[in-house]
Amino acid sequence: MNTMMLLEMAAQAMSERVAVQCDDNRWTMAELFAGAGRVASHLRALGVENAALLDVSSPAVPLSLFGAGWAGLPFVPLNYRLTGDELDALIARITPAVLVTDSERASGLEGRDGLTLISREELLEIARGSTEPAEPDWEMDPEEIAILLFTSGTTGVPKAAVLRHKHMVSYILGSMDFMAADESDAALVSAPPYHVAGMAALLSGIYSGRRMVQLPNFDASAWLGLANKEAITNAFVVPTMLSRIIDELEAGAHMAPTTLRALAYGGGKMPLPVIERAMHHFPTTAFTNAYGLTETSSTIAVLGPDEHREAAGSPDADARKRLGSAGRPLPGVEVEIRDEAGKPVAIGERGEIYVRGEQVSGEYKGRGSLLVEGGWFPTNDGGRLDDEGYLFVEGRIDDVIVRGGENLSPGEIEDVLHEHAEVADCAVVPVPDEQWGEGVGAAIVRARGSDVSAETLQGWVKQHLRSSRVPQLVEFWDELPYNETGKLLRRKVKEALGAPS
Repeated sequence: MNTMMLLEMAAQAMSERVAVQCDDNRWTMAELFAGAGRVASHLRALGVENAALLDVSSPAVPLSLFGAGWAGLPFVPLNYRLTGDELDALIARITPAVLVTDSERASGLEGRDGLTLISREELLEIARGSTEPAEPDWEMDPEEIAILLFTSGTTGVPKAAVLRHKHMVSYILGSMDFMAADESDAALVSAPPYHVAGMAALLSGIYSGRRMVQLPNFDASAWLGLANKEAITNAFVVPTMLSRIIDELEAGAHMAPTTLRALAYGGGKMPLPVIERAMHHFPTTAFTNAYGLTETSSTIAVLGPDEHREAAGSPDADARKRLGSAGRPLPGVEVEIRDEAGKPVAIGERGEIYVRGEQVSGEYKGRGSLLVEGGWFPTNDGGRLDDEGYLFVEGRIDDVIVRGGENLSPGEIEDVLHEHAEVADCAVVPVPDEQWGEGVGAAIVRARGSDVSAETLQGWVKQHLRSSRVPQLVEFWDELPYNETGKLLRRKVKEALGAPS
């Protein structure tokens, strides 16, 4: 079992289909397969231990990913938005390594011990070379490392999640049918390659036979322009991307692409107003909410298109709330909610989300496995299951507000605030409180044209939750801070609301 197996199958069955394109640079399945073999030969000759990439999306991404898999090296995509010191710290953890990057970055990285640099252009030239493609000879050991993926580090130093070939292949085989796509299908890939969604999009696109159109850097206008130009049928975005796409549509600069049949989203909590607006602007598009983590090789639960339509059209308030859920676990994935002692809780009660399945890694380089008895992975995400198995994700357990010894879930309060028609987005965090130790603070982004007051929103929360949940501090912001993969930078909100005035 090796991720190369997925590309080999696609190259044999769909050799002339375009696998990936970026602008006018197109690679068929057969060309990508042969190129990966040439890249693997080059990597082996270098004698390195890791194959890293520091670059935006381009054909160099799949060539590096599959070339590394062929050569038996872990593929390590790095965040190109890191500062110099942050990047140096990660590079020191993976050398000796080869690093593929653009020419400008390469010149600034020369001279690092144990680091061999290859520019993007050099890699593409190697892959397009005139030498005969290598004969398939990769290892099929499922325990070999396919990808080392550094977590976003929003709560501390990034950890290198270990994703072995068995994890990635299990995810693809469990979520995608081989050659499921029509030849005319095209997926717009705008997630950065250092995010697990970017890796999952590549592997699933290859396996299904869908043409992948790469957008190197996300911009809402460019996304809509490319979607219309390339007759895009499928796409994945994080919530902040979707919000900006809708803003662009409402500004009238672009038309919604009529070819877009399916739009998946994930990577962070989706505000209810945003998905409702999206369903309005894309009335014929099938929406899917995908919840997962780096440590689970991407998606573990989905809210499918039919569930979106049923929830959005239901007169029942509880059924409608499922539009804000992560859906139900994928086949082969088990989910439990547990208390602080690690014991499963009753349906409807809040706790920590535990997950188990073949695609679940739960391992970090240098730290070992975090799996507990029975192979369960504690995600550190808080949540609950309803009586029909729908999973509601409420944010990180570390973000719990401890008010006078009572644990308050920010997600529970945010859910109520999101239900107010004049709230476009919100973040709830702990703030200093002399009497209770911690109190509830809220940063609110008003809906367009709204002048809703703090008192109105405090009264709204009091109508729906106990008084201890009512934000004692409410500030109105123009926007909330998110990283480029859609994760709310809660520590920044906490710092701002907790700072002395």
